[in-house]
Amino acid sequence: RAQLGLDQPWHIQYRNYLRGLLYFDLGPSYRNKDTTVNDIIRRSLPISAQLGVLAYALALLLGVPVGLLAAAKRELRTDRGLMTLALLGISIPNFVLGPLLILIFSLTFLWLPPAGWGQPQHLLLPTVTLAAPYVAYVARLTRGGVLEILRQDHIQTARAKGLDERLVLFRHALRAGLFPVVSFTGPALAFLVTGTVVVEKIFAIPGLGNFFVQAAFNRDYTLILGIVLFVSTALLLLNLAVDITYALLDPRIRYGQR
Repeated sequence: RAQLGLDQPWHIQYRNYLRGLLYFDLGPSYRNKDTTVNDIIRRSLPISAQLGVLAYALALLLGVPVGLLAAAKRELRTDRGLMTLALLGISIPNFVLGPLLILIFSLTFLWLPPAGWGQPQHLLLPTVTLAAPYVAYVARLTRGGVLEILRQDHIQTARAKGLDERLVLFRHALRAGLFPVVSFTGPALAFLVTGTVVVEKIFAIPGLGNFFVQAAFNRDYTLILGIVLFVSTALLLLNLAVDITYALLDPRIRYGQR
Protein backbone atom coordinates (compact mmCIF):
# COMPACT_ATOMS: atom_id res chain seq x y z
CA ARG A 1 0.00 0.00 0.00
CA ALA A 2 2.80 2.43 0.81
CA GLN A 3 4.57 1.69 -2.48
CA LEU A 4 1.40 2.42 -4.47
CA GLY A 5 0.47 5.42 -2.32
CA LEU A 6 -2.73 3.80 -1.06
CA ASP A 7 -1.91 4.60 2.56
CA GLN A 8 -2.42 8.33 1.91
CA PRO A 9 -5.76 10.20 2.23
CA TRP A 10 -8.00 10.03 -0.82
CA HIS A 11 -7.61 13.71 -1.69
CA ILE A 12 -3.81 13.33 -1.69
CA GLN A 13 -4.10 10.29 -3.96
CA TYR A 14 -6.40 12.24 -6.29
CA ARG A 15 -4.04 15.22 -6.35
CA ASN A 16 -1.06 12.99 -7.12
CA TYR A 17 -2.96 11.26 -9.91
CA LEU A 18 -3.93 14.57 -11.54
CA ARG A 19 -0.35 15.78 -11.21
CA GLY A 20 0.82 12.64 -12.97
CA LEU A 21 -1.66 13.22 -15.80
CA LEU A 22 -0.03 16.59 -16.50
CA TYR A 23 3.15 14.67 -17.33
CA PHE A 24 1.29 11.87 -19.16
CA ASP A 25 1.98 9.50 -16.26
CA LEU A 26 -0.97 7.14 -15.74
CA GLY A 27 0.49 5.57 -12.64
CA PRO A 28 1.52 2.04 -11.67
CA SER A 29 -0.42 -1.11 -12.39
CA TYR A 30 -1.94 -2.58 -9.23
CA ARG A 31 -1.64 -6.19 -10.40
CA ASN A 32 1.44 -6.18 -12.66
CA LYS A 33 4.40 -5.78 -10.34
CA ASP A 34 7.03 -3.18 -11.26
CA THR A 35 5.00 -2.23 -14.36
CA THR A 36 3.33 1.09 -15.12
CA VAL A 37 0.18 1.69 -17.12
CA ASN A 38 2.26 3.65 -19.63
CA ASP A 39 4.49 0.60 -20.19
CA ILE A 40 1.50 -1.65 -20.86
CA ILE A 41 -0.07 0.83 -23.30
CA ARG A 42 3.28 1.40 -25.02
CA ARG A 43 3.72 -2.35 -25.46
CA SER A 44 0.20 -3.28 -26.56
CA LEU A 45 -0.93 -0.24 -28.57
CA PRO A 46 1.23 -0.93 -31.68
CA ILE A 47 -0.31 -4.40 -31.93
CA SER A 48 -3.88 -3.10 -31.70
CA ALA A 49 -3.06 -0.20 -34.03
CA GLN A 50 -1.59 -2.49 -36.67
CA LEU A 51 -4.62 -4.73 -36.59
CA GLY A 52 -7.07 -1.82 -36.57
CA VAL A 53 -5.45 0.08 -39.44
CA LEU A 54 -5.32 -3.06 -41.59
CA ALA A 55 -8.98 -3.79 -40.84
CA TYR A 56 -10.15 -0.29 -41.74
CA ALA A 57 -7.95 -0.19 -44.86
CA LEU A 58 -9.62 -3.43 -45.96
CA ALA A 59 -13.02 -1.91 -45.17
CA LEU A 60 -12.27 1.08 -47.40
CA LEU A 61 -10.80 -1.02 -50.22
CA LEU A 62 -13.91 -3.20 -50.35
CA GLY A 63 -16.65 -0.93 -49.02
CA VAL A 64 -16.17 2.10 -51.28
CA PRO A 65 -16.28 0.16 -54.61
CA VAL A 66 -19.25 -1.89 -53.39
CA GLY A 67 -21.15 1.24 -52.35
CA LEU A 68 -20.28 2.98 -55.61
CA LEU A 69 -21.46 0.00 -57.64
CA ALA A 70 -24.69 -0.16 -55.65
CA ALA A 71 -25.30 3.55 -56.28
CA ALA A 72 -24.62 3.15 -60.01
CA LYS A 73 -27.06 0.20 -60.17
CA ARG A 74 -29.62 1.70 -57.79
CA GLU A 75 -32.98 -0.07 -57.49
CA LEU A 76 -31.67 -2.98 -59.60
CA ARG A 77 -30.87 -6.53 -58.53
CA THR A 78 -27.20 -5.69 -58.08
CA ASP A 79 -28.05 -2.90 -55.66
CA ARG A 80 -30.48 -5.04 -53.67
CA GLY A 81 -28.08 -7.98 -53.52
CA LEU A 82 -25.13 -5.89 -52.36
CA MET A 83 -27.17 -4.08 -49.72
CA THR A 84 -28.54 -7.40 -48.46
CA LEU A 85 -24.97 -8.66 -48.05
CA ALA A 86 -24.09 -5.40 -46.28
CA LEU A 87 -27.01 -5.89 -43.90
CA LEU A 88 -25.77 -9.40 -43.13
CA GLY A 89 -22.27 -8.05 -42.51
CA ILE A 90 -23.62 -5.59 -39.98
CA SER A 91 -25.90 -8.16 -38.34
CA ILE A 92 -23.34 -10.93 -37.72
CA PRO A 93 -21.40 -10.08 -34.52
CA ASN A 94 -17.65 -10.62 -34.46
CA PHE A 95 -17.90 -13.12 -31.60
CA VAL A 96 -19.85 -15.32 -34.04
CA LEU A 97 -17.84 -14.58 -37.19
CA GLY A 98 -14.45 -15.09 -35.52
CA PRO A 99 -15.05 -18.66 -34.27
CA LEU A 100 -16.76 -19.48 -37.58
CA LEU A 101 -13.66 -18.42 -39.54
CA ILE A 102 -11.46 -20.42 -37.15
CA LEU A 103 -13.68 -23.48 -37.67
CA ILE A 104 -13.50 -23.21 -41.47
CA PHE A 105 -9.95 -22.05 -42.20
CA SER A 106 -8.06 -23.40 -39.18
CA LEU A 107 -9.78 -26.55 -37.95
CA THR A 108 -11.34 -27.84 -41.19
CA PHE A 109 -8.90 -26.89 -43.96
CA LEU A 110 -5.82 -26.23 -41.75
CA TRP A 111 -4.87 -23.22 -43.89
CA LEU A 112 -4.33 -20.62 -41.17
CA PRO A 113 -3.35 -20.64 -37.47
CA PRO A 114 -6.35 -20.28 -35.14
CA ALA A 115 -4.67 -17.83 -32.75
CA GLY A 116 -1.41 -16.15 -31.85
CA TRP A 117 0.67 -13.20 -32.99
CA GLY A 118 4.02 -12.56 -34.64
CA GLN A 119 3.66 -14.00 -38.15
CA PRO A 120 1.90 -12.48 -41.22
CA GLN A 121 -0.58 -15.35 -41.37
CA HIS A 122 -1.75 -14.48 -37.85
CA LEU A 123 -3.17 -11.22 -39.25
CA LEU A 124 -5.60 -12.66 -41.76
CA LEU A 125 -8.44 -14.08 -39.66
CA PRO A 126 -8.64 -11.28 -37.05
CA THR A 127 -8.37 -8.62 -39.77
CA VAL A 128 -11.27 -10.11 -41.73
CA THR A 129 -13.30 -10.55 -38.54
CA LEU A 130 -12.76 -6.91 -37.61
CA ALA A 131 -13.26 -5.54 -41.11
CA ALA A 132 -16.49 -7.37 -42.03
CA PRO A 133 -19.00 -5.03 -40.33
CA TYR A 134 -17.01 -1.96 -41.37
CA VAL A 135 -17.06 -3.05 -45.02
CA ALA A 136 -20.84 -3.09 -44.71
CA TYR A 137 -20.99 0.30 -42.98
CA VAL A 138 -18.67 1.94 -45.52
CA ALA A 139 -20.61 0.44 -48.43
CA ARG A 140 -23.94 1.74 -47.13
CA LEU A 141 -22.52 5.18 -46.33
CA THR A 142 -20.88 5.43 -49.76
CA ARG A 143 -24.07 4.43 -51.52
CA GLY A 144 -26.17 6.92 -49.56
CA GLY A 145 -23.69 9.77 -50.00
CA VAL A 146 -23.27 9.21 -53.75
CA LEU A 147 -27.02 8.91 -54.34
CA GLU A 148 -27.59 12.19 -52.52
CA ILE A 149 -25.04 13.94 -54.75
CA LEU A 150 -26.48 12.36 -57.90
CA ARG A 151 -29.82 14.05 -57.17
CA GLN A 152 -28.33 17.56 -57.10
CA ASP A 153 -28.73 20.09 -59.89
CA HIS A 154 -25.11 20.25 -61.06
CA ILE A 155 -25.14 16.48 -61.67
CA GLN A 156 -28.31 16.80 -63.74
CA THR A 157 -26.64 19.60 -65.70
CA ALA A 158 -23.57 17.44 -66.35
CA ARG A 159 -25.79 14.65 -67.63
CA ALA A 160 -27.75 17.07 -69.81
CA LYS A 161 -24.47 18.14 -71.42
CA GLY A 162 -23.92 14.56 -72.50
CA LEU A 163 -21.13 13.55 -70.11
CA ASP A 164 -20.53 9.84 -69.79
CA GLU A 165 -22.23 8.33 -66.72
CA ARG A 166 -18.96 6.87 -65.44
CA LEU A 167 -17.31 10.28 -65.73
CA VAL A 168 -20.18 11.87 -63.82
CA LEU A 169 -19.96 9.19 -61.16
CA PHE A 170 -16.21 9.23 -60.59
CA ARG A 171 -15.36 12.89 -61.24
CA HIS A 172 -18.37 14.73 -59.85
CA ALA A 173 -20.18 12.45 -57.40
CA LEU A 174 -17.59 10.27 -55.70
CA ARG A 175 -15.53 12.89 -53.85
CA ALA A 176 -18.50 14.71 -52.34
CA GLY A 177 -20.29 11.43 -51.75
CA LEU A 178 -17.49 10.20 -49.49
CA PHE A 179 -18.13 12.84 -46.81
CA PRO A 180 -20.24 10.43 -44.69
CA VAL A 181 -17.37 7.91 -44.88
CA VAL A 182 -14.89 10.57 -43.73
CA SER A 183 -17.18 11.42 -40.81
CA PHE A 184 -17.40 7.74 -39.88
CA THR A 185 -13.61 7.30 -40.03
CA GLY A 186 -12.85 9.14 -36.76
CA PRO A 187 -14.82 7.03 -34.27
CA ALA A 188 -14.23 3.85 -36.30
CA LEU A 189 -10.45 4.25 -36.25
CA ALA A 190 -10.48 5.21 -32.58
CA PHE A 191 -12.36 2.02 -31.78
CA LEU A 192 -10.22 -0.19 -34.02
CA VAL A 193 -6.78 1.24 -33.29
CA THR A 194 -7.14 1.32 -29.50
CA GLY A 195 -8.11 -2.31 -29.21
CA THR A 196 -11.10 -4.50 -29.87
CA VAL A 197 -11.82 -6.58 -26.82
CA VAL A 198 -13.69 -9.54 -28.31
CA VAL A 199 -11.50 -10.14 -31.36
CA GLU A 200 -8.25 -9.85 -29.43
CA LYS A 201 -9.58 -12.30 -26.85
CA ILE A 202 -10.77 -14.81 -29.48
CA PHE A 203 -7.48 -14.83 -31.38
CA ALA A 204 -5.23 -14.46 -28.28
CA ILE A 205 -3.73 -11.19 -29.51
CA PRO A 206 -1.71 -9.28 -26.86
CA GLY A 207 -3.29 -5.94 -27.69
CA LEU A 208 -4.83 -3.14 -25.69
CA GLY A 209 -8.28 -4.73 -25.63
CA ASN A 210 -6.92 -7.98 -24.24
CA PHE A 211 -5.13 -6.13 -21.44
CA PHE A 212 -8.35 -4.25 -20.68
CA VAL A 213 -10.23 -7.53 -20.17
CA GLN A 214 -7.47 -8.88 -17.94
CA ALA A 215 -7.50 -5.65 -15.92
CA ALA A 216 -11.27 -5.94 -15.43
CA PHE A 217 -11.00 -9.51 -14.16
CA ASN A 218 -8.00 -8.68 -11.95
CA ARG A 219 -9.56 -5.45 -10.62
CA ASP A 220 -6.54 -3.49 -11.79
CA TYR A 221 -8.28 -0.13 -11.44
CA THR A 222 -5.39 2.09 -12.49
CA LEU A 223 -4.95 0.11 -15.71
CA ILE A 224 -8.69 0.25 -16.43
CA LEU A 225 -8.79 4.00 -15.84
CA GLY A 226 -5.62 4.58 -17.86
CA ILE A 227 -6.90 2.67 -20.88
CA VAL A 228 -10.29 4.43 -20.74
CA LEU A 229 -8.59 7.84 -20.58
CA PHE A 230 -6.29 6.94 -23.45
CA VAL A 231 -9.11 5.67 -25.66
CA SER A 232 -11.24 8.76 -24.89
CA THR A 233 -8.37 11.07 -25.81
CA ALA A 234 -7.75 9.15 -29.03
CA LEU A 235 -11.44 9.45 -29.93
CA LEU A 236 -11.41 13.23 -29.38
CA LEU A 237 -8.22 13.72 -31.41
CA LEU A 238 -9.41 11.57 -34.31
CA ASN A 239 -12.76 13.40 -34.43
CA LEU A 240 -10.84 16.68 -34.52
CA ALA A 241 -8.76 15.32 -37.40
CA VAL A 242 -11.98 14.40 -39.21
CA ASP A 243 -13.33 17.96 -38.82
CA ILE A 244 -10.10 19.36 -40.26
CA THR A 245 -10.25 16.89 -43.14
CA TYR A 246 -13.82 18.00 -43.85
CA ALA A 247 -12.61 21.56 -44.34
CA LEU A 248 -9.83 20.40 -46.66
CA LEU A 249 -12.18 18.31 -48.80
CA ASP A 250 -15.05 20.79 -48.98
CA PRO A 251 -14.05 24.42 -49.67
CA ARG A 252 -17.52 25.54 -48.54
CA ILE A 253 -16.64 24.64 -44.95
CA ARG A 254 -14.62 27.28 -43.12
CA TYR A 255 -14.48 27.09 -39.33
CA GLY A 256 -14.52 30.36 -37.43
CA GLN A 257 -16.15 32.32 -40.27
CA ARG A 258 -19.73 33.46 -40.69
